[in-house]
Amino acid sequence: MLIINFCIAVNQTMKINRYLLLCTLLCVAMHNSYGAVRTDSLFKELNKVLGKKHLYVKQKEERINKLRQQLIQLKNLRTEYNICQKLYEEYKTFSYDSSYHYAKRLQLTAAALNDPLLIASAKMQMGFTLLSSGLFKETLEVLNSINLNVLPVDYKIEYYYLKARTFFDLSDYNRNADYSALYNPQGIRCIDSALALSKPGSYNNLELKGLRNLRTGDHTAGLKVYTALLSMPGLTSHQFAINACCLSYINEIRGNETASVELLIQAAISDIQSATKETVASYKLADILFKRGDIENAYVYIKQAMEEATFYGALHRQVKISSILPIIEAQWISQIEHQKKLLYIYSSVITLLVIFVVVFAVIIFRQLKKLRIADNIIKAANANLQETNATLSEVNKKLSVANTLKNEYIGYYFNINSVYIEKLENFKKSLDKKLASKRYEDALQAVNNLNLENERRELFNTFDKVFLRLFPDFIEKFNSLFKPEDRMAIPVGELLNTELRIFALIRMGIHDNDRISKILGYSVNTIYAYKNRVKTKSTIANDEFEDRIMEIQAV
Repeated sequence: MLIINFCIAVNQTMKINRYLLLCTLLCVAMHNSYGAVRTDSLFKELNKVLGKKHLYVKQKEERINKLRQQLIQLKNLRTEYNICQKLYEEYKTFSYDSSYHYAKRLQLTAAALNDPLLIASAKMQMGFTLLSSGLFKETLEVLNSINLNVLPVDYKIEYYYLKARTFFDLSDYNRNADYSALYNPQGIRCIDSALALSKPGSYNNLELKGLRNLRTGDHTAGLKVYTALLSMPGLTSHQFAINACCLSYINEIRGNETASVELLIQAAISDIQSATKETVASYKLADILFKRGDIENAYVYIKQAMEEATFYGALHRQVKISSILPIIEAQWISQIEHQKKLLYIYSSVITLLVIFVVVFAVIIFRQLKKLRIADNIIKAANANLQETNATLSEVNKKLSVANTLKNEYIGYYFNINSVYIEKLENFKKSLDKKLASKRYEDALQAVNNLNLENERRELFNTFDKVFLRLFPDFIEKFNSLFKPEDRMAIPVGELLNTELRIFALIRMGIHDNDRISKILGYSVNTIYAYKNRVKTKSTIANDEFEDRIMEIQAV
């Protein structure tokens, strides 16, 4: 008894486990589907924002022009410093040359005011500008010249953060293990100095922790920190873009490519909307898409990244982008050439099909003419023999039925071929126009939109209508060969099902399985299986079944 209870318990546990596994797989599938839809939606938003890039740049330039007008009218050094500070903030992620100009002017104005704090602040701003352009040695020289004693806590935090970034960027730019072992520890020490001064839980504190986690490889902690940063209220577009890029890198390392791509798209959108040119989001996004094989989008975004780097004047970013831009561009050109070849092939195939249909129509027309002549001869002969020969009368009746079938179906096929010729001619004209105007993507889309399955269904529907017009009681007489429970039921919206259509073709005189399979689009084995299954259910012997089908008369 215990063994039986144990077996029942095990069986129930296995059922529960199977149910849980099924639920898990369903949840994963739904999550993946949702992720794909969300990513596509973000791509559409990015492309939409990219199309309005010039508007965001124009808005920034209008703000800059207003500040410049204010600067021209001023003579007070303190006010001049404040406006130069605002102009520097507008330019620092927008244009290196202008950023450098106003950082230098801030230094001169601070020196004229003889304010040690303003002098130190202006030097830090110059350091940020030099760092953004890739002038690492010069950045360190400027930062090392700052008197830390005059700086308040917030400025010191910014100073150490800026110095840490310089060491880290220098390490990444050199890509040499020996120098990385020298620069990275110095950057970590600067981060630790800033952390010691920052308020726990503040934006600066979390930003420093996130950067430290990135450089020390503690991605689990970094994931939590950057997630917290992105959820903080009041983030500027630039702050969001920076932290989203960092979180994207962590997700990429952890294998969550979908989240990585989505964050880079959001970062790129923020950069474009804030007219930020000193950015890495577009470059990283293009790199990931290229590795995934999405050459078309990778090419668009790598071009965007190069335009941004060139506009700003970030030399180290231009060098980095130049390492993959030619590769992506070559792949993109190769893809375009491949599409052109495919379009020419499709065009040639369509032309051959048009020629084939025209030739086939001519042959049908000639056969129709011959059949009409034969029909007239048969009618004349039957008229002379009708009164004297009952046997010939029966033969004439059969020939008349056959002739009716032929005329009906020749007219039907001639009409079908005429329709297809017209469709193919219109399609060829449309395709020729697109190829002539080099609209290869439109032409390729037109070819891909060909729906042969719909054409086949339309062909079957027309065949069914014509056949039932000739044999209106075919289904009834066909079903009379079966027991009531085995009789054919016609699907809603259809005139004949597949089994009935096979024997309709046989009634039309097409007995060869190979020909039937080609007409209906099935394999020969499938046709053979359908026929055997129907014959087996019939009350008639298998070898007599087709003879009984042939006895069904047309109207």
